[in-house]
Amino acid sequence: MHTSDVGELSARARRLARPGHRRILGIAGPPGAGKSTLAAQVVDALAGLAVLVPMDGFHLAQAELDRLGRAGRKGAPDTFDAAGYAALLRRLRAPGEPGPVYAPAFDRALEEPIAGAVPVPAHVPLVVTEGNYLLHDDGPWAPVRGLLDEVWFLDLDPAVRVRRLVDRHVRFGKPRPYAERWVAGSDEANARLVDRGRDRADLLVRLRPAP
Repeated sequence: MHTSDVGELSARARRLARPGHRRILGIAGPPGAGKSTLAAQVVDALAGLAVLVPMDGFHLAQAELDRLGRAGRKGAPDTFDAAGYAALLRRLRAPGEPGPVYAPAFDRALEEPIAGAVPVPAHVPLVVTEGNYLLHDDGPWAPVRGLLDEVWFLDLDPAVRVRRLVDRHVRFGKPRPYAERWVAGSDEANARLVDRGRDRADLLVRLRPAP
C-alpha cells in the first residue's frame, strides 16, 4: 500500500505526460472510493497536459438495461459497453486524427451516458481514465488492462466508502432507505468483484488525510 497525497500522485502522473507520446493512466477501485475526485484533481494539477475520460460514459442506456432485464444490477460489469470502452482506448493510444477524439460521459443527475461529451485533442499527452472495472479480467473487459500504461488502485476504509455511496445516492434524489438497500446489495457486490483485481495494479493508493 502506498499512502500518498494528491501532490505526489500528480507528480507521478506528470512523468507519464511527455509531449509527443500518448499515455493512458487508469485509476481503479470499488464504488465510492473517490476515483472520479482523484482523477479530476490530477488532471487539474497537470494544467492542460491531461484529459479525463471516465469509464462510466460506457454505461448502457436505461432503456437498454430495462430491455435486457439488468436495470436492477446497474453498475455490474455486464451493464456497460466494455468492448466499446476498449475500442476507444485503442483509438486514444494512437492519436492520428487532426481533430479531437470525442468520448462519452455519464450524467449522474439523469443517470444516463452522454455521447460526444469529452473532447480529447491529439496533442494532449496523457489521458486519465477512471472506473470500477479497469482491472477486471473477464470477458470483454480482459483487454482493458493491456491498453493502460499504468493503473492505480484506490483503497478506502469500507465504512467510509459505504457512507459516501449512500450519501451520493441521496444527493441525486434517492430516498435514504432505498439508497442503503442498493449500496448493501448491488454496490457492495460490485465492490467485492472489483477488489479481486487489485493485484493487477501498478500502485495501491490510500490517500493521506488532509491536515
